[in-house]
Amino acid sequence: MTTVPASAARWRFRTPSVIPGFGLALGFALVYLTLVILIPLSGLAWRSASLGPADFLAIATDERTLKALRISFGASLIAAAVNVVFGTIVAWVLVRYRFPGRRIVDAMVDLPFALPTAVAGIALTTLYAPNGWIGSLLAPLGVKVAYTPLGIVVALIFIGLPFVVRTVQPVMEEIDKEVEEAAATLGAGRFQTIRRVLAPGLAPAVITGFALAFARAVGEYGSVIFIAGNLPYVSEIAPLLIVIRLEEYDYAGATAVAAIMLVIAFTMLLVINLLQAWSRRRYG
Repeated sequence: MTTVPASAARWRFRTPSVIPGFGLALGFALVYLTLVILIPLSGLAWRSASLGPADFLAIATDERTLKALRISFGASLIAAAVNVVFGTIVAWVLVRYRFPGRRIVDAMVDLPFALPTAVAGIALTTLYAPNGWIGSLLAPLGVKVAYTPLGIVVALIFIGLPFVVRTVQPVMEEIDKEVEEAAATLGAGRFQTIRRVLAPGLAPAVITGFALAFARAVGEYGSVIFIAGNLPYVSEIAPLLIVIRLEEYDYAGATAVAAIMLVIAFTMLLVINLLQAWSRRRYG
């Protein structure tokens, strides 16, 4: 019976790399993650734990807190779902078609990355206010966007679109047109081609784009406070509630709301990552 050396058994599951230095790179990665993520999150947990279970539960079950969390996460989910649909369409147009001004359209996708969120919020409020260019057209129809939860969704769609487009676009470029043409030659309709040829390959990227857009939207503040109206129990988001508690010098209460947001967001992102892993195993 052949005996495997302990060192070989310890490292045989590591993926070989042309570039050496796994131990050093891992050490730098762990130190960086500890300094940037773990220590701040530990401070957040420690500060919120100073309230005690009763006070923490009182803040968590407060109607204003629950309403703010519902608005933040509900609007983020809606915005991310909308971005998945239209972001995928934008990526499809940019990859599959050549037309005048394509590079300009491609550059416009990244504008929410470069534009300060406060400027985006002011611009959206100006457009969708009842006397704005778009709001004045919607007002006769009884649709009010600015200073409502619908305005929050619009702002979150604006800042989340690039995440979906830039995640789906590289994957879509790797899918050859010949595959679609072969499906059409074999008699597949357009929807059959999308469902059976394109969707399996794009599913992991679409789920990743959804997760990124959702995570970005949950913590958004600058572009939302101008268009939301910030009415308690109506259009007040959780990040704004945290800022209000900080202005009231209620640091423990602010960290408690932040900790609740962190737990909910982490749970939802974990579920999304599990779905992404499942889709890769199934369609990979």
